Amino acid sequence: MAGGKIKKEKAKHTSAPYQGGITFHKSKGQHILKNPLLVDTIVQKAGIKSTDVILEIGPGTGNLTKKLLEAGKMVIAVELDSRMVLELQRRFQGTPYSNRLKVCFLVIQGDVLKTDLPYFDICVANIPYQISSPLTFKLLFHKPAFRCAIIMFQKEFAMRLVAQPGDKLYCRLSVNTQLYARVSHLLKVGKNNFRPPPKVDSSVVRIEPRKPRPQVNSKEWDGFIRICFIRKNKTLSSIFRLKHVLSLLEKNYKTLQALQSSQNGSLGSTDIGMDISSLRDSKEDQNMDMDGGSDDEMEAEDGDDDGDAEGEVSEFKNKVLGVLKEGQFEEKRASKLSQQEFLYLLSLFNKAGLHFS
Repeated sequence: MAGGKIKKEKAKHTSAPYQGGITFHKSKGQHILKNPLLVDTIVQKAGIKSTDVILEIGPGTGNLTKKLLEAGKMVIAVELDSRMVLELQRRFQGTPYSNRLKVCFLVIQGDVLKTDLPYFDICVANIPYQISSPLTFKLLFHKPAFRCAIIMFQKEFAMRLVAQPGDKLYCRLSVNTQLYARVSHLLKVGKNNFRPPPKVDSSVVRIEPRKPRPQVNSKEWDGFIRICFIRKNKTLSSIFRLKHVLSLLEKNYKTLQALQSSQNGSLGSTDIGMDISSLRDSKEDQNMDMDGGSDDEMEAEDGDDDGDAEGEVSEFKNKVLGVLKEGQFEEKRASKLSQQEFLYLLSLFNKAGLHFS
């Protein structure tokens, strides 16, 4: 169910009544989609086939579930709240849909992130906003790949997913998601379309996994992009001059060299797991699941960074900066780089024997 915190002046109670007798818990992100026209629009834009198995995450009381059952072959509904599970069973018991609905009851909030999902063709989800990022990537790495996912997100999170180079909201989330999927914005959803209404507006996004999957080491890609987006509006030359960045890369480089010498083998079988825990995400990436937040405060001050090594220009540092110079990336910024440019720069680093995992 869609998430979002209610306004403080209305937060005296953490639940709201439902006309059928069920109380919704806002703390669990229980905001039921009530607009029937909007439900019809979501189902229509999903492009469901009569043979499709549909995964619905957060079905609530079944308003959307009913339309999905009418459109597809089978609905697998994943629901956290046992009361909602009973409501779904009661609602569809004795109807032609009863044999086409499978309800999975998750006891602990967040279990959907740890559960092995079954086969499905399409995912339709109206989720708590606090699990937006981990659920997105869980779906992107799901095998076998599904056709598409239609997901209700907080509006700002959705705009980050679809942001393009140069956009204010373009960030690590944008780059990572778009590497593995085509993402498109379908429609905006006002807060008053939910019962009870959340604090912020929402958006529906369509996610289509790329087929075939990009041939990229996911750990290496994540380490590389994390470094590039330490400060997305600084030049890459400035970022790769930072002491802690050079230190991490050099340590990784020397370890790989030692492993290659001892094994006399190929790098493809080596994964030493570069420690990137010391690389602090920008506030923008830390708050990707937050309710609202000002974009003007997303970037930390440059003074928070470690400085360059004074008076010392190491051979390794020249090697790293030489890669940027070769690809003419010295003065470029992560905030304006395309997917292909990131892939090209990573290939140049790898060609020079520099790896990020």
